[in-house]
Amino acid sequence: MKQNFTVRKGALDGVEACLSVAQHRSFRRAAAELGVTPSAISQAVRALEVRVGAALFIRTTRSVGLTEAGERFLTRARPAFEELVAASGAARELGQRPAGLLRLTVPRAVVPILLEPLVASFCRAYPEVEVELAASEELVDLAAEGFDAGIRLGQFIAADMIAVRLTKPFPFMIVGSPAYLARSGQPKRPDDLRQHACLRLRRSNGALASWSLNDNGRSIEIAVSGPFIANDFPTMLGAAVEGVGLAQVPAPLATGAVTTGKLVQVLEQFAPMLPGVFLYYPGHRQIMPKLRAFIDHVKSHSVGAK
Repeated sequence: MKQNFTVRKGALDGVEACLSVAQHRSFRRAAAELGVTPSAISQAVRALEVRVGAALFIRTTRSVGLTEAGERFLTRARPAFEELVAASGAARELGQRPAGLLRLTVPRAVVPILLEPLVASFCRAYPEVEVELAASEELVDLAAEGFDAGIRLGQFIAADMIAVRLTKPFPFMIVGSPAYLARSGQPKRPDDLRQHACLRLRRSNGALASWSLNDNGRSIEIAVSGPFIANDFPTMLGAAVEGVGLAQVPAPLATGAVTTGKLVQVLEQFAPMLPGVFLYYPGHRQIMPKLRAFIDHVKSHSVGAK
């Protein structure tokens, strides 16, 4: 049966005073070391003895010694207290300078395009910070999964997050390979997509994403069909390059293939604008120096956001 354990309020009060008295065998020297009065040290030790339920010191007018209970307390309490002090010091270091492990959850698509140059320059600038990238399309709970921050398209970021822009808004392009378009023809209107092989995206919640278009300011959602389903944009893009069908992907991901002629943009006038890519993090807690340093680095190096 599971037991409930609680730490009593003030359970650690007097421990430091007790250890100092035991080390110096003197209440006066312990008081001088801790910067308090001998009376305060005596009161702290007495209160600790009451909570423990045993006398820890033998006091005379000439000397201070440990009882058997005091010896046992000292043997267990000193290493535990030293560990607490060391733990506080380690935590304080992370709170004072950029250091430690910085965990980021990011979509696969942004790693080669956006993050690789940023992370490389950040690691050079802050060698005491280790950067861990968890590439996934899943929208995770940052706090529950132990992430410091995430990177996502703006429309997927919760309202209670603080967001830092990484890129300007960009179009959601529809592209196809020259071979596919030669074989199937180019769509001229959004309704033409119903007769095309359209590559589809399965979201992290299991739903298939419809295609979004913009017709003179009017938003259109089309439930397309096709022979291929992926759970990330880079995989869809690769299938489009191979001529499997049309793909709708963020413009920064497809620009290189369009420039080299591997892909052709279609229905350009119907491409909706996406708000862009953002770094986001919880706003309800203190920002650790490692994350603050990364945020500042992102702001100064994200050319696309300027």
